[in-house]
Amino acid sequence: MAEAASGAADVVLFGEPLILLSAAVLAVPIFKRFGLGSVLGYLAAGVVIGPVARLITGPEEIFHVAELGVVFFLFIVGLELKPARLWQMRSDIFGLGAAQVIGTGIALTALFILVGWRLEPAIIIGFGLAMSSTAFGMQILAEKNEMNLPYGRKAFSILLFQDIAIVPLLAVVPLLAPASDDAFASGGFAEFLKVVAAIATLYLAGRYLLNPMFRLLARTQAREIMTAAALLVVLGAAALMDLAGLSMAMGAFMAGVMLADSSFRHELEANIDPFRGILLGLFFMAVGMSINIDSVLYSWWRIVLAVPAVMAIKAGILYGLNRLFGASHNDSVRVALLLPQAGEFAFVLFASAGAVRALWPSETSFVAAIVTVTMALTPLSVWLIKRLIEDDEEETMEEDFEGAGGDVLLIGFGRFGQLVSQVLLARDVDATIIDASAERIRQAARFGFRIYFGDGERLDVLRAAGAQEAKMICICVDKAESANRITDLALSEFPNAKIYARSWDRGHTIDLIEKGVDFEMRETYESALVFGGETLRGLGFDSEETEETLHDVRKRDADRLSLQLSGDIFAGRDIEHDHADVEPEPLIKPTREAQALTEETRSAAEEEAGPESDTSETGDPTITRPLVSPFSSGTSNNE
Repeated sequence: MAEAASGAADVVLFGEPLILLSAAVLAVPIFKRFGLGSVLGYLAAGVVIGPVARLITGPEEIFHVAELGVVFFLFIVGLELKPARLWQMRSDIFGLGAAQVIGTGIALTALFILVGWRLEPAIIIGFGLAMSSTAFGMQILAEKNEMNLPYGRKAFSILLFQDIAIVPLLAVVPLLAPASDDAFASGGFAEFLKVVAAIATLYLAGRYLLNPMFRLLARTQAREIMTAAALLVVLGAAALMDLAGLSMAMGAFMAGVMLADSSFRHELEANIDPFRGILLGLFFMAVGMSINIDSVLYSWWRIVLAVPAVMAIKAGILYGLNRLFGASHNDSVRVALLLPQAGEFAFVLFASAGAVRALWPSETSFVAAIVTVTMALTPLSVWLIKRLIEDDEEETMEEDFEGAGGDVLLIGFGRFGQLVSQVLLARDVDATIIDASAERIRQAARFGFRIYFGDGERLDVLRAAGAQEAKMICICVDKAESANRITDLALSEFPNAKIYARSWDRGHTIDLIEKGVDFEMRETYESALVFGGETLRGLGFDSEETEETLHDVRKRDADRLSLQLSGDIFAGRDIEHDHADVEPEPLIKPTREAQALTEETRSAAEEEAGPESDTSETGDPTITRPLVSPFSSGTSNNE
C-alpha cells in the first residue's frame, strides 16, 4: 500500500514536467513548420495547458524557474561582448536606449492620464510598459542570426539600457505609493551603496577569481565539473544582483562580459547553452499560462483598445528615435516592430507596485493582461517587417573579426568558395572565410559556418582577418575586376603568403599569371573537361580513349596559353595591356568545315573570311576556321 502511494506521488511529482515537455514537443515543430516561429509555439502550448485545459494551474512557480532561461541567455550574450566592444556601443546604449525609455514612458504616462488614470499609477504603468521583452527580442534575433546586423545591435542596446533602467524605476515605486513618506528617502542611499558594492564584488571576482578557478578546474579534466562551475558562476552572479535589487539577468550579463576575454569562453557557452534553450522555452510557455482568461474577457474591450495603442506608440517612437540616431528606414522598421511589446520586467515592476499599494489588484491584473497580450502579438509584428521594408537597400553587417586568423584566408563564399571551403574543412585546415554579402553570411551560419563580414578589397579588412599571418590567400570572388584588385593588394602587402586565385575566363587567367599569382584556375575549366569526358563515355568511348583525349586537350591548352603569354600569336598586339581582345582559337582543327546555316551567318562569314574563303558548288562559303571556339574568351551570356 505504501509502495502504491509512493508510486502515485512520483507520478504527481513528474506530472507537470511531462505535460510541459509534451506540449512543447508537439507545438513547436508544428508552428515552425508553418513558419510561425518557436516563440509563438511555446506561447500557444502554454495557453492550451494553462487557462484553456487547466492541466497546470500555478504558472507563478514555473515563472520563477523559467526566468533562469533569460538569465542564461544574457550570460551567453555577455560572453560575445568584450568590454572594448561594449564601450564602442555606449552611444546606442546610453543615448538611444535612454531616449527610448524616457520618451516612451512619458508618452504612455500621458496616454493613461488622458483616459482617466491618476498620476502616480499612470507613471508606473507608462514606464513599465515602455520596457520591451529581452526574452522575445533576443530569441528572435538569435533564431534569425541577426544579432550582428546594425538593427540587431541597436535593438540589443535598447534592451540592455532597459535592464539597467529597471533599478531606478523599482526605487521610485515606493515614492509613488499612497503611504510613502520621507522614511524611504533615508534608506535610498543605503540601497544605492548596496548596488555599488554588488557591482564592485562582481567586477573583482570576474577580474581576479574566475579565470584562475577555471584553469584549476580544467586540470581535473572532468567535464561535469566545468559544467557545474559554469552554472555556479551564472547563478551566483544572478543571486548577487538580485540581493542588491538589480535584475538577475543583469548580473548574468555582467558575468558574461567579465569572461568574454577568457580562453574558456567557448566551453562555457557550450555548457550553458542547453539549459538556456530549455528554460527560455519554458519562460514563453509560462507567459502563455499566465494569461488570465477571465480578466481578459471581463475587460476585453479595454484590452482591445489598449494593446494596439501601446504597441503603436512604442513602435512609432522606436522608429523615430532610430532615424534620429542615424539608422536607415529598413533598420528603423525592424527595431520598431521587433520591440513594440511590453517586457517581463513589467511584471516585476507592477508586482512591486502592488506590494506597496501603488497599484490596486484590479489595476495590476488589467495591465498584466496588456503585457501578456502584447508579448503574444510579437510574432505578428515581426511578420509585418517584410511588408514595410524597402527592397532596394543594401544590407550590411558589423565587421567583427574576433577570433579570425589561420593558415588560409579565403575571400568569397559564393558557389566557388563554398566548394573550396568544403575541401579545406574536410582536412581540418584552419581557415578564415570572409564575404561581403550579409545574406550569404547569415545563411552560412545556419549550417554551422563562421563567416566574417568584410570587403576583401580593403586593406584594413584583410589585416583584421589575419592576412599577415596567413600562409595562403585564396581569392574566390565572382567578379574579375574585384579579384584583380584583391590580387594587387595581396601581392603588394602580404608577400609571404601564397596567392591562389579564381579566374573568370582565359583573358583573366593571363592577367593573373602576369601579376604573379602562385596558382589560378578558370572557374569552368575542369568542370567543362569532366563534362566533355563524360559525353565521350556516353557515346561509347572507353575510359582509356577518354583519358587520352582529355590529356591531349589539357596539353594543347597549356601550350596555347604559353604562346599567348609570350605574345607569339597576337601579330603585334600589345598583350600586356589588352587581354580582353584575345582571339578565340580552336585547340584541334575540326575535321569538317563549318557551313553557314542562315543568311545572317553566311553574310557574316563572307565578311570575316574575305578573299581567303572558298565557295562550294552550292554557292555557300566554306569557312576555314570554326565560328565558335571551344575555348572562347568568356563573352557568352550563359556563363
